[in-house]
Amino acid sequence: MRLKKELKIPSESFQEIIEGGTKLLVPKKSLTDKVPPKEPAFFNPKARVNRDFSIIAYAAFLKNFQGPKIFLEGMSGIGARGLRVSNELKVDNTIINDLNPTALKMAKYSANQNELKNIEFSEKEVCRFLSNHSEKGERGSIVDIDPFGSPAAFFDCGIRATMHGGIFSAAATDLQVLNGLFQDACKRKYGGIPVRVKYGNEMAIRLVLGCLRMVAARLGVEIIPMFVESEMHYYRIYVKILNRPDQKKNLGYILHCKNCGHRKTSTEQEQKCELCNSEISVAGPLWIEDILDKKFIQNMLVEIQDLKVDKVCERTIQKCLAESEMPATYFTLDEIASKMKASPPKLEKIIQSLEQNNFAASVTAFNPTGFKTSANINEIIKIFQSTQ
Repeated sequence: MRLKKELKIPSESFQEIIEGGTKLLVPKKSLTDKVPPKEPAFFNPKARVNRDFSIIAYAAFLKNFQGPKIFLEGMSGIGARGLRVSNELKVDNTIINDLNPTALKMAKYSANQNELKNIEFSEKEVCRFLSNHSEKGERGSIVDIDPFGSPAAFFDCGIRATMHGGIFSAAATDLQVLNGLFQDACKRKYGGIPVRVKYGNEMAIRLVLGCLRMVAARLGVEIIPMFVESEMHYYRIYVKILNRPDQKKNLGYILHCKNCGHRKTSTEQEQKCELCNSEISVAGPLWIEDILDKKFIQNMLVEIQDLKVDKVCERTIQKCLAESEMPATYFTLDEIASKMKASPPKLEKIIQSLEQNNFAASVTAFNPTGFKTSANINEIIKIFQSTQ
């Protein structure tokens, strides 16, 4: 029996679209309603760029990966990401899992429409699914988790299901928790506390990575962040998994002075600001080392040329490349201008001025008016004043 007949898809409720190079059967209401409904199955058309970034990152990873190329998706919905991986990338096998049988039927229909042979379907609770792939020979080279809310509950089973040298990727949509509105909830879920700051999205991603690092340490596993992504409604991390203990001091704190704006990372907490002696706000514990791997980002830029993705992706990845070796945390033009009570100069001009004064400086993908630099707040203001 053909899948199309078996599904009995009512034409007024479902629609076929093309995303990237892949045909997808989606609920019509997900294309017309302001908030995509969860019934009969969830699909968010606005997350297309999110999926585009995944395709680029996974293409860059697969290009140089020598082992079996197996993609495991724990919470697939209608299977948009997994179907695209199976159809647009060179993988040996894709296994997509979801608890919604209607979503899986739609995914099977789409797989049929794309004539995919290298794809399997699973209807299990996500950790049960991943646990079934936690033994040697069963693990994925890419493991992807895209939950509603926090991914922290799935870190243990996700790491166990990722083979040595593989990529584990997870999204977080509980932005209010991660950005400091509910500190107790953040500490409970991620083991660290945020501070309300202008660069809150970067701090949030470092909290997610810090939590993953703590779980990985218990399992004797090392994580290496390769790429991160920050959008209005979600954060996403991509990390390499290595089956060896991590001896590095990559967990610590962001120390932020709300009086003068000075901030820095440290493995130890401090009480007073080293610039103005005011009380310090402490965020963490969180990840304090690099969150972007320069070589991996370069490989993403190479792979993007052969993929059907949104043009915004390349511009964002170029910014990631520029900031890949910069210090943690960024400043914004408005933040500096408000301290000086002056109108902000152009971004290019301030970066150029910082470099001319022998400081490292770059744009950042986290904020269109943001910049990263090795200069501290006092040094930045001094240079700002000279550009007025």
